[in-house]
Amino acid sequence: MTRRKILILADQCNPEWPSLPIVGYKYARALAKVADVTVITHVRNRANIEKAGDLGAPVEFIDTEWLAAPMDRLATWLRGGDQVAWSTNQIMSYAPYVAFEKQAWKSVKDRVNSGQFDLIHRITPMSPTMPSAMAGKGGVPFVVGPLNGNLDWPAAFLGEQKREKERARGLRDLYKFMPYARRTQTRSDCILAGFEHTIRDLNFADPNKIISFPEVGIDPAIFHAGRKRAPFTSEGPFEFLFAGRLVPYKVPEAAVRAFARSEKLRAHKMTIIGDGPELPRLQAIVDEHAAQDRVIFEGRKTQAEVADAMRRADAFVFPSIRELGAGVVVEAMACGTLLIVTNYGAPGALVSNGRGVALPLSSMDGLVKSNQKAMEDCVDNPRVHEEIAAAGCQYAHQAFTWEAKAKYTAEIYEAVVNKASFASFDAYS
Repeated sequence: MTRRKILILADQCNPEWPSLPIVGYKYARALAKVADVTVITHVRNRANIEKAGDLGAPVEFIDTEWLAAPMDRLATWLRGGDQVAWSTNQIMSYAPYVAFEKQAWKSVKDRVNSGQFDLIHRITPMSPTMPSAMAGKGGVPFVVGPLNGNLDWPAAFLGEQKREKERARGLRDLYKFMPYARRTQTRSDCILAGFEHTIRDLNFADPNKIISFPEVGIDPAIFHAGRKRAPFTSEGPFEFLFAGRLVPYKVPEAAVRAFARSEKLRAHKMTIIGDGPELPRLQAIVDEHAAQDRVIFEGRKTQAEVADAMRRADAFVFPSIRELGAGVVVEAMACGTLLIVTNYGAPGALVSNGRGVALPLSSMDGLVKSNQKAMEDCVDNPRVHEEIAAAGCQYAHQAFTWEAKAKYTAEIYEAVVNKASFASFDAYS
């Protein structure tokens, strides 16, 4: 396969910042091993990228802090911090991102127009609401994605939506009328989109140019099943785990309440890793059921510490009701842990085909009941659930290592450059 020359746009690309920035960094680093990559990113990432020293590609930094910094401060003030109100954050990011691409284009247009790149690939931001001013410019193919977004709030969780300060969610579809929105979809030669909820949002795009491609990935040196604790045996109690930000939409309340109130689970253990505004609510539930010795709050942990906890756990309980990408689900799969998730958004898609336990989306009371039954079933049928966990582990390591994702992307590049059909690209369908 030809080693292509790729210009990577990655506004959010940082090896030390969690969530999207580190995903963007790891994806760019993996792509640098399969293509001759030049990365264009924001100057705010310079210190950490240079400190890491392992991106493996030349990097050019764009400085739009004159606009990005005050808009970020305003967004933080409007949100009351940085834990909730993500829709508000997206709205406030629109103008700074357009400015980033416009300045990036000024920097690279001569090289693009002279044919120094085979293809331009924008890997971050990943929201479909963030347009690209560079799509279709320079006469070279343009790839955007992986994109992920467009998962509605379930009507039964309006209280959680209010606590998340997500009133601005109602304005989301207005992005389709903003500058560059339509052209981003119509002028892209290929759109990588994570899960069906995102694909449904791409109204302007040619369906034949869309490839299913979740954004999440794993580092198998950290997330692996080595030294995995044997399933429920005489070694000790069955161990359940929740890991993630303790915020309303992840519904940790359903997992904690389900475990704490179960008589059958009284001899077993649940560990909660993470921090956030829901912590006092969860602690009150534990106190209500006198379960302080069975439900352990461990606070924030490093990735390596979370992976160790996943290997110790028998089941990962993750009832989140608005999960777009669910990287933590793939990480738990890779550690050989059984997944118990809500069948809505990314988690349900990831555990489909016998790779985990998917519970119906319902009210809070319904989720508590279904999670309780699922955890009790784990204790009653450990061998059956061990086989399900093994299927999930195999899937995670086949499709979601950064090496596998980069090789798959290189095949997509070749198809785009050669104007070939995308019909055969179904690794994540």
